[in-house]
Amino acid sequence: MTDQSASSLVSGPPPVPEEKVPATTGGRPRKPRGLWGDAWDDLRRRPLFIVAAVIIVVLLFIAAFPGVFTSADPSFQDLTKSRQGPSAEAWFGYDNLGRDVFARAIYGTRASIVVGLLATLLTVLIGGTIGIMAGYFGGWFDNLCSRFSEIFLGLPFVLGAIVILTTFNAEMVIPSAPRIITQVVLSIGVLSWPIAMRIMRSAAISAKQQDYVKAARALGAGAPRIILRHMLPNCLAPVLVYATIALGGFIGAEATLSFLGIGLRDPVVSWGVMIAESRNYIQAAPHLLLFPAGFLVVTVLAFVMLGDAVRDALDPKQR
Repeated sequence: MTDQSASSLVSGPPPVPEEKVPATTGGRPRKPRGLWGDAWDDLRRRPLFIVAAVIIVVLLFIAAFPGVFTSADPSFQDLTKSRQGPSAEAWFGYDNLGRDVFARAIYGTRASIVVGLLATLLTVLIGGTIGIMAGYFGGWFDNLCSRFSEIFLGLPFVLGAIVILTTFNAEMVIPSAPRIITQVVLSIGVLSWPIAMRIMRSAAISAKQQDYVKAARALGAGAPRIILRHMLPNCLAPVLVYATIALGGFIGAEATLSFLGIGLRDPVVSWGVMIAESRNYIQAAPHLLLFPAGFLVVTVLAFVMLGDAVRDALDPKQR
């Protein structure tokens, strides 16, 4: 026996290279994360997203349960306290009719956020449906939808809202809160859907060229199945970013229309209504404007920050 063979018997067989074992969770191989999983993991590490999310959650809780934050009636009037400043009894003071400004700001959160949410939902539903169909079918249908959307894009938002809401208000004999809110939501949605349509159309045109869509079409899948099962999940990201930012913008749009006297109005309580009621007393009682305007600015800023964080997380180029 040679020295080489003897040394091999002593040292044993050569070591076998270790195989890389995939990461496991609970003893099972961990599934690769998709776009939404990576986006959520990225969002959790962004302070901007955390701050915006906390503010929005608090505002949603206030809108859902305003009675937890104040026991005062937002419609109760006491003219002896007209335009009194902030105090321990009323943290935000009283308005021109002696109503508690803090209670009205708390209860106004519900109307302002409901208008923003419903208007965003209506805008995305109308624009997203037309956009994904136009992007998939193309041809004359795409041209027709594009030219039709350009009519609304060329119409100034405020002017269009004035025409629509003035017509609605002239037909309303007895104003009611649900009907007033419905009119404002419809006006914002009708005038804003072309932007969502264009975003969804661009995403649909890109998705239509992908191999999975071509494979589904080759296997005989119909247009509804391809649009709903294959294209829609991959076209939602840009529309979601737009919807998040637009929600804050629609809350601001409601305040603008209410300030002009054509949006929400009594008996509805909203930040825009409070700002409109304070315009004649800004110098004598600035607290009537500062507090509802502060709620409005913080809310719009929170949704804009949330939209920016979501956009950065869903954009692969930002990583």
